[in-house]
Amino acid sequence: MVVASELREGMIIRIEGQIYKVLEVESKAGAAKMGGVVKTKLINVRGGRLWEPHLRPQEKLEDLELERRMMEFLYAEGGTCTFMHPDTYEQVEVSGAILGPGKKFLQPGMELPVEFFAGEPMSVVFPDVAEARVATTAPPSHSQQDSAWKEARLENGLAIRVPLVHCSRRNCARRCENGPLCRTGAYGTQAQRGRGILIDRRRTKCCR
Repeated sequence: MVVASELREGMIIRIEGQIYKVLEVESKAGAAKMGGVVKTKLINVRGGRLWEPHLRPQEKLEDLELERRMMEFLYAEGGTCTFMHPDTYEQVEVSGAILGPGKKFLQPGMELPVEFFAGEPMSVVFPDVAEARVATTAPPSHSQQDSAWKEARLENGLAIRVPLVHCSRRNCARRCENGPLCRTGAYGTQAQRGRGILIDRRRTKCCR
């Protein structure tokens, strides 16, 4: 069991017999004598339905014990992604809706841990950082403000924001779990990775 205040993105939980993956979680402190609330965004692993319940911080939930198997990504077709066990050649399908924007970074031959519960694939564990090439953006320019950003689109179709000095055809290293990123406040961590940049998910959020 886990209490709502301990929920984290990527966890698999069961509520009233239905299995959900935690996509987003945000804790809100209560005002005065009012208790806090945990705002969540869940997706039904089997049906793909989104649900955004508000939970009490100490509300108990059933977290599922998952088995991880390293599997090779083969291809995406329709709304599913197919993975294969490299030793047994067993193939399983995982819903693209469960994988979220991270599926844009999948490449044939990539090996990733696939999470199973009772023999059924539940989700895929993506690396913290993935690289993608910037396909299009405005020409590079210099600004006296470190906070100046511009829009860019990656070759996999995701839209992000990058510093003004960034140009197209460069590699951009970014967190791949939560979707396209944009700046919100201070620019977290900026580090050179070859000719790319590192965008820290902890200081950014999804572009909508």
